[in-house]
Amino acid sequence: MQSHLIFGIHVTDRTKQAGKVQELLTQYGCQIKTRVGLHHVDETTCSQSGVILLEMFGEEATCRELGAKLRGLAGVDVQQMEFAH
Repeated sequence: MQSHLIFGIHVTDRTKQAGKVQELLTQYGCQIKTRVGLHHVDETTCSQSGVILLEMFGEEATCRELGAKLRGLAGVDVQQMEFAH
């Protein structure tokens, strides 16, 4: 990949969407260099929304394909950062 591509994925209903998101992340696992999951949790609450950060690796077209498939899921918002090298 000529650029450094990072996806920010906001999942608004983790209970409903987590399985579909996880399925795609597993399918494209070889293109994910780093994965970080963030959601609010405390003694009484586990948030139903969360954010996943992905640092991508490999063929650019394949990485962008993952982004497009994630964008196609209801309740999932995908944004990206891209740094040229």
